[in-house]
Amino acid sequence: MVSRVTRPLALALALSVTACAAGNRVPVPVTDRIPARAERAIDVVLDGFDRDAAMGHVQFMSQYWRLAGNDGFDRSIDRIHQRLIDAGFAADARIHSYPNQGQGWDHSAGTLALVNADGTETPVLSKERERLALAINSFSTPAGGTVFTVVDTGRGDRAADYAGKDVKGALVLGDADAGRLWREATSRGAAGVVSTALPSYIRPTPPGVPEPPRDEWDILQWSSIPYDRAKQSFGFKASPRAAATMRARLAAGPLRARVTIASTFTGRPARMVMAEIRGTSRAAERIVVAAHVQEPGANDNASGTATLLEMAAAMRRAIRRGSLPPPARTLTFLFIDEISGSRQWIKDHPEQATQVKWMFSLDMTGEDTAKTGGSFLVERWPDPGAVYDRAWDPHSEWGRSEVDPKTLKGDIINDLHLAVARRVGARTGWVVRSNPYEGGSDHTVFGSQGVPSILDWHFTDRYYHTNVDTPDKVSAAEMRNVAAAVGATAWLMASATAGDAREVAQLVAAAGRARLDRERAETAANRDAAVAAWTTWYEEAVASASRLGN
Repeated sequence: MVSRVTRPLALALALSVTACAAGNRVPVPVTDRIPARAERAIDVVLDGFDRDAAMGHVQFMSQYWRLAGNDGFDRSIDRIHQRLIDAGFAADARIHSYPNQGQGWDHSAGTLALVNADGTETPVLSKERERLALAINSFSTPAGGTVFTVVDTGRGDRAADYAGKDVKGALVLGDADAGRLWREATSRGAAGVVSTALPSYIRPTPPGVPEPPRDEWDILQWSSIPYDRAKQSFGFKASPRAAATMRARLAAGPLRARVTIASTFTGRPARMVMAEIRGTSRAAERIVVAAHVQEPGANDNASGTATLLEMAAAMRRAIRRGSLPPPARTLTFLFIDEISGSRQWIKDHPEQATQVKWMFSLDMTGEDTAKTGGSFLVERWPDPGAVYDRAWDPHSEWGRSEVDPKTLKGDIINDLHLAVARRVGARTGWVVRSNPYEGGSDHTVFGSQGVPSILDWHFTDRYYHTNVDTPDKVSAAEMRNVAAAVGATAWLMASATAGDAREVAQLVAAAGRARLDRERAETAANRDAAVAAWTTWYEEAVASASRLGN
């Protein structure tokens, strides 16, 4: 049944749609006009966000290859927990341990050196220089390393690539992804692999073009191979410089390489940090904000972790000193292993999970856009933009996911959060964009449970998942902006009054009219289907504002 609050809100959008269809112009409210209480929350987080502390977290975490169960991950978890305690969460923050799906892998040495004709060796890949060249799940070699014959298979992920080549006991060089290359090569008896795979947006400048920045030749994307205790194999990712060096040597004749690896598998449990600002009148209901701790990068995802950590600290301090009222609903902050941590939290806290009303995921939130090339993006809860492609509403280079139109459910979260983010941008000069739903982080997990969920991130980043994702590419100002946008939106969702709900409904209705105007101007063959889908979606979105009021 439509509530007394919902009925006029849904009617407002229905009337605006009818008017537009008739060719009339209805005055459109400013789509980033947010409730005054949200403006107050923006002020609180902007003023209280500790940029030096956030950069300190990034610097600390970036020392480590953070995988659940290894030392770097656990040290980061301990630091997060202590920071929350220091910020006033002593009674409301705890570490939760659970069975680890991974192996707690890490390494202290990972070197590939070419053996020269005179017996000397030339290192082309090493932990000291490339940092992340060794693939996850690589096993140790005997002390002093092992020398292998190098065989170039071209791509290395097809049977034809191995025709006439003996790779048994060899080190296989190929252009396929490390995992696919490893499966093909080791099934034929190879000892290990070297993958040269890189996505197009971080490839070196083509021949004939003036020399690119040095990092384009020394960049590599970290990767993994399957964990296989029986084979106890290994893999490397090669930079373009290392790959070119190896292939030049192979062109001159047979090549051997010494591989030296010292790796560990801890087998320890995975851990997450859970903290909350408890609600006053509707404490069982929750808004979840999550950031993942694992991965080795500064932006991915030390910056997301630092953004959430200092956002939570700023909000806790503001509530304690009275500059921000406590929320009616509980704000839950999760510091987790990506995707698996969200699934585990839902599994281990079923009663709480059923009461999650909205969710925000923070991933790569601190990028210095001038250095990385990544734009700040709000990846939206699935709307018809995920189904009906538009050049003026593009997907990122991550790529679209198939979304069933029948599963779409309109909600306020997209337009409300974008409006709050634009208000932050109006104050700080921050550039805010959005992309249709693509999936791939913790918002996907909560979304699969029916929770309207959104991702704050940066893309396309030319340093994504590479050894060059280092603290010098991180902006404290960017983290502060994201923290203000997410913190203010989450706090408003947790604290909104019936009056706030009406304002948000008007904001969403205005955004709906603007989208429908643009869709009607489309020349695409699917225009009518898109207009119908967007009409339904926005009717539902406006109606969903009734869930806000306390």
